[in-house]
Amino acid sequence: MSTITPTPAVKDRPADGPTRRGRSPLASLGGQNLSLIGALVLVLGLFGVLNDNYLSVSNMQVIAEAATITGLLAVVQTAVIICGGLDISVGSQAGVASVVSAMAFTATGSNALAGIAAAVGVGLLVGILNGVIIVYGRVNPTIATLAGLAAYKGLAQLVSDGRAQGYVLNNDVFVFLGRGKIAGLPVMVWILIVVALAVHLLLKYTDIGRNIYAIGGNDTAARLAGININKYLVSVYALIGVVAALAGILLTARTGSGQPTSGSEGLELKAITAAALGGAALKGGKGGIGGTLLAVALLGALENGLTVQGINAFWQNVAQGALLVVAVVIQQRRNGERRIGLPA
Repeated sequence: MSTITPTPAVKDRPADGPTRRGRSPLASLGGQNLSLIGALVLVLGLFGVLNDNYLSVSNMQVIAEAATITGLLAVVQTAVIICGGLDISVGSQAGVASVVSAMAFTATGSNALAGIAAAVGVGLLVGILNGVIIVYGRVNPTIATLAGLAAYKGLAQLVSDGRAQGYVLNNDVFVFLGRGKIAGLPVMVWILIVVALAVHLLLKYTDIGRNIYAIGGNDTAARLAGININKYLVSVYALIGVVAALAGILLTARTGSGQPTSGSEGLELKAITAAALGGAALKGGKGGIGGTLLAVALLGALENGLTVQGINAFWQNVAQGALLVVAVVIQQRRNGERRIGLPA
């Protein structure tokens, strides 16, 4: 596989790159991650004061479980953003996988492995389809996956007739995935940890990861260096499809049935917001999994806190939108981007 020296966009990653000798632990975290940690502590402290049960072990577990599906999608969303792309269809992909997993489970006489395999297979196909449309159809990733958002949502509703499908909580495998624990932590959280660690190691310590950063930082230089950009883009979108399918399977395990839209709608906004808040530059070439996970935790704590306080759920969408705007504004100012319509 061809490799190149990382572009400046890769070298300038203070939060994600190798820790330099002599740097303090706080400096190695990076300003972006320190800001997220501060915001997370502030949110936890605020809602902890407002509600005595907010910081309880049981509620922390609720937050962790609720954030798992978003976290899985945010992790792979970070990878595709680093590569210079975007996937707005991840929520709909999870919905399709959720329905397929439950329907295949029912059709095969309650065979959990068949349901899981069918969902992963569909996720892989959908991810490859997105990549092929973007690369060989020469369609902008935002437009291609926006079309996928509508198409996959419609597909999930068509195959399920718009209703929840199957019942999987009579199966040990799905019960274990949705409600089991290992060493006191929910299985869902362990799955997120494994996926996040795998993607982190891939991006930070392999030639594949360095090439992904290079493509996002300067695709022309990457192409001239001999990197097969088309192969990388299709592969990253295929990875998104597989992980989105895994998120859909966990959604089925958590709710007890295949959900065409309930539980998956809006996940794309949460995933993109978490990636942007975590430091993934929407122009590509920068970002890291650690920051994304901190942002996922922040979003989960904020959403749960608003719910515990009985605040209208619509305000959660307002908060997510505001956080996304704030993240992009910070990125633009850090990059010295000229304001639209105004002199530099």
